[in-house]
Amino acid sequence: MNSAPQKSVKQAQDNSQDVAIGKKAIEVEAQGLTALANSLDSAFADAIETIHHMKGERRGRLIVAGIGKSGHIAKKIVATLASTGTPSHFVHPGEASHGDLGMITEHDVVLMISNSGENPELSDLIQYTRRFDIPLISMTSRQDSSLAKHSDILLLMPSEPEACPNGLAPTTSTTITLALGDAIAVALLERMKLTPEQFGVFHPGGKLGKRLLSVAEVMHKLEDVPMMNSEGTMDQ
Repeated sequence: MNSAPQKSVKQAQDNSQDVAIGKKAIEVEAQGLTALANSLDSAFADAIETIHHMKGERRGRLIVAGIGKSGHIAKKIVATLASTGTPSHFVHPGEASHGDLGMITEHDVVLMISNSGENPELSDLIQYTRRFDIPLISMTSRQDSSLAKHSDILLLMPSEPEACPNGLAPTTSTTITLALGDAIAVALLERMKLTPEQFGVFHPGGKLGKRLLSVAEVMHKLEDVPMMNSEGTMDQ
């Protein structure tokens, strides 16, 4: 007789429901990504041109800022941009009001992320960019928000339903924001024609770094190789 515990009918039903809910969440977010792809317009091209120009004549960096979940997404976007050849830094809007504004120069471009565009912590950073004529690119889903109105370039994200059944937890909105950041990074690396060799310069460590190593980087030069006559003894 098989002594393995058998799943109860209720547990099987719960498991099936869990899978269905998971699939639904992914489908909702996938619909949001499709809406994002369809929404890209000339503003996206303007943003790429502004950031690309920053690396050329302005010699600046891309400063990415966000609060809460948008802040977490902003940090990932910074990591992706920096690793693909666009000098980028994350600035916390709250800390910016207490001295970190000094990290931003007139040669930089600021990318600010806020789904609502109304976070009070963003106000000082917005005003700072306006005071010193620092280009401000915004990523928000509200065209009438304070952030959108003060931006030089508005990347308006589609307002799609959250995967959360209560419509509260940032899920679809954060997925859209992350994908838009990836789209910016890919467009920029295509602009600069980033080669695998150049990509490898930013990834010297880990498995990825090993894949991108050239033979010349690991081989020993002839003069560095210890040579011995075949008739020599082991102690020699």
